[in-house]
Amino acid sequence: MFGMRRREFITLLGGAAVAWPTLAAAQQRSRVPRVGVLSNVEESDPEAQSMVATLHQTLRELGWLDDRNIRIDHRWAAGNATRLADLAKQLVASQPDVLVAHTSLPVIALSKETATIPIIFIQVADPMGQGFITNLAHPGGNITGFSSFEPSMASKWLEMLKEIAPNTTRVAFVFNPKTAPYVTGYYQAPLGAAAASFAIKLTANPVENARELEGVVSALGRDRGGGLIVIPDSFNIVHREKSSRWPRTIKSRPSIPTGLRLRKAA
Repeated sequence: MFGMRRREFITLLGGAAVAWPTLAAAQQRSRVPRVGVLSNVEESDPEAQSMVATLHQTLRELGWLDDRNIRIDHRWAAGNATRLADLAKQLVASQPDVLVAHTSLPVIALSKETATIPIIFIQVADPMGQGFITNLAHPGGNITGFSSFEPSMASKWLEMLKEIAPNTTRVAFVFNPKTAPYVTGYYQAPLGAAAASFAIKLTANPVENARELEGVVSALGRDRGGGLIVIPDSFNIVHREKSSRWPRTIKSRPSIPTGLRLRKAA
């Protein structure tokens, strides 16, 4: 999965089987346990395929074989909010034993459909701030999982950018407020503090579509001192390949925020 190692998967899925007896109960009823996986990115995304491969491999190591003694249903919304809601309904209606939600919006969509089926989230920032859990040590309810980045990581992104391009004087950070509503309250303060220490002018650039994202990148590309931080966000993952083909950009992996020095086209 994005940003997760195999050991974490073993703990996650193995722990779910122990903590929630639904899988064992399902076996006793001679019913094949089901796992529903909902993601807001495209199925063809290479990191999405890596996520799927890791999930299936780890389950095999635990003795769970898809279409033999377990069934895994994957659903991909590809950034479409209407489709995401419909897929969440479909998955819950299939009565899985465990649900896996990749990024924040799938957690929201699934939590609207069930308060009893366990939901495990991955690549979610600020799960407490978003209201998914009540406590990091004791999440409560039917939702638990893994958070990808702490707020303090934001200052490291800016530090990395400054190391890559010491002459950077202006930095924009890009995010979609609909798919990453946590950004201003979670990352902006540490980014601002780091920017002040490096004498960098920092600007927040909320974008809601590919055209707006292209406009931000193109504007920065005309500034020799401009830099870009791409916030972890399913929107940025969906538009990764498009953004990498735009002029004045350096190809990157939006799922792992990277400071980029933007250069003028030759």
